[in-house]
Amino acid sequence: MSREFTLRNGAMLAEFTERAAALRTLRHGERELVASWPAGGPIPYYSGTLLAPWPNRVGGAGYTFGGRSLRLPVNEQDRGNALHGLVAETHWEAVEQAPASVRFAHTLLPSAGYPFTLSLEVLYTLTADGLTTTLTAQNTGDQAAPYGCGPHPWLLAGDGPVEEWELRVPASKVLLVDDRLLPRSLADVAGTPYDFRLPRATGETAVDHAFTAIEADDDGLARVRLSGPAGGVEMRWDPVAMPWVQVCTGTGLGHAGIAVEPMTCPPDAFNSGTDLVVLEPGDKHEASWTVSPG
Repeated sequence: MSREFTLRNGAMLAEFTERAAALRTLRHGERELVASWPAGGPIPYYSGTLLAPWPNRVGGAGYTFGGRSLRLPVNEQDRGNALHGLVAETHWEAVEQAPASVRFAHTLLPSAGYPFTLSLEVLYTLTADGLTTTLTAQNTGDQAAPYGCGPHPWLLAGDGPVEEWELRVPASKVLLVDDRLLPRSLADVAGTPYDFRLPRATGETAVDHAFTAIEADDDGLARVRLSGPAGGVEMRWDPVAMPWVQVCTGTGLGHAGIAVEPMTCPPDAFNSGTDLVVLEPGDKHEASWTVSPG
């Protein structure tokens, strides 16, 4: 049975579960900042989960690393891909809790498709300004391991249709994809439907794309913002550490929110090698991001 944990700080409230170490609820006062689900219920569309040891997709669920051809489980059946890593449905153990923070741990053991050992920890810290997540991975095995990570929150800016919300994505490049949502080419956003450098409504544009060439603000952090009838919500992170962000409007899913997923690498990085992290034995990797009311 997965335990549930609640953090409070000022007007902020966050709830988590040991199942996937997932963020189940995030509220500012009475306002929901992320799509949530009932305690003990299924996790819809990876809401609030952690994506590791890869975010997004591995095309055809196969890749080559260290001279070996490896096959991952196919969990995106209609496209034949391996989606969102190996820990989004696993049990994580809560190993530390304080009034405004909670830490979960999980050991990813070798498997046929990922014959590497990773020690994973996630620290959630709630301030009066928002929720910061820090995910740490250490290679505790005896061979180099490919790695990438990211989160999967669905951000909320109201109860109305997402098509009417304004979206800002400070990125000048977009990764165009094929019908399996695998990389085809990198393009300038200018002149495409995916130019959200200035805030505008998503409208009829179906977005499920990775963006890069991300512009940071003066404090060195990138910010993707949504604004709607309930107010604003933002995701911020260091774009040097996580140079990609996947944005998904969820068109056709019937799911609330817009997914905003900072990533260390783009889709199919296990095959392309683009921005892929290689963890040598003993190496650690840390990534962090924050969700705040706008």
